[in-house]
Amino acid sequence: MAFNADSKLGELLDNPAAKVVLSKHMPELDKAGPMLAMARGMTLKAVAAFPQAKISPDKLKAILADLEKL
Repeated sequence: MAFNADSKLGELLDNPAAKVVLSKHMPELDKAGPMLAMARGMTLKAVAAFPQAKISPDKLKAILADLEKL
């Protein structure tokens, strides 16, 4: 399955390999709690638009580059 910026966060988290990529770039993800549950239906691009997500454009590019390798 190909992942991209329009992939839903829930799909990424449910895929073990994609979850490793997210955890690598966003280690705080494991401590996100209820906010993470609310974001599962959002695309990675939409989540990155929230300042609270702390996903800079460069970080998003790095995440997407790693996801493309899966």
